[in-house]
Formats: sequence, structure tokens, C-alpha cells
Amino acid sequence: MTRQQFRLAGLLRLRQLEQDQAAARFGAANARQRALAVREEAGRADGDRISSDVDTSAALRAVAAARASSTSMLAELRALAELAESERDAAQLEFAAARARTIGLEKLEARHAEAAAAAELAVEQGVLDELGATRRGQQSPARPAEEATP
Repeated sequence: MTRQQFRLAGLLRLRQLEQDQAAARFGAANARQRALAVREEAGRADGDRISSDVDTSAALRAVAAARASSTSMLAELRALAELAESERDAAQLEFAAARARTIGLEKLEARHAEAAAAAELAVEQGVLDELGATRRGQQSPARPAEEATP
């Protein structure tokens, strides 16, 4: 009794690979977004540490240049963070779609496995019933000769 193979097993493996790849892209997008958030926070902290004590006009120009540079860098980081967020959202949608495609096939595979197991059990039960009926037919004792006479 060999169990019938799930005919869509190859497609299921393909879908699982696609799901794994989508999960990897989603994880990478999450990591990128977190890294940019850390860089942005560090940039803000650096900007807050710019001294506002000025003694000379050269110091004033240096502070103004540092603040302008910090503001520009934060604007660029914010733009990158927004781009990373949209990429993460797209990766999340891609992962959800891949997971949905995989779930449908996994459910079909589970139903197939249940049906195959039930069919295998039915065949086994039929064999056992046949063996039992054959054995009962062979074990019916013939009446001994002494019991036959009254």
C-alpha cells in the first residue's frame, strides 16, 4: 500500500520558497528602517549638542554652518526613512500575498494527507475484515460423531 503523492507538492515548494524570499525582503526592509531611525536619532542628538555659545563672529558663522549642515542631514535622513517605510510597507504586502498563496496549498496538502490516510485505513480495515471472515469460516468446528448420536 503506497500512499499517493500530493500532485501539487512541487508548486507548494515553489510557493514556500517565494514566501521565504518575501519574508527575507520584509526583514531586510524592517532592518533598514530601524537603522535609519537610529541614524536619525543620532543626528538629532548631535544637532542638540551644537553649542550656542558664541564669542566671535567666526564662532557664530561656525555654529550657523553646523546647524545648517545638521538640518540638511536630518532632512535627508527623514526622506530616506520615509522611502524605507514605503519599501517596508510594500515588502509586507508582498509577504502577506505570498503567505496567502502558500496557505491555500498547505490546506489542500493537509486535506490530501487526511484523505490518503483515511483511504489507507479503509483498505487496511477491508483486509482485516476479510482475514477475520476467512478465519471464522475455517474455524467452524464440525460436530464430533459422538455428539451427533442421541
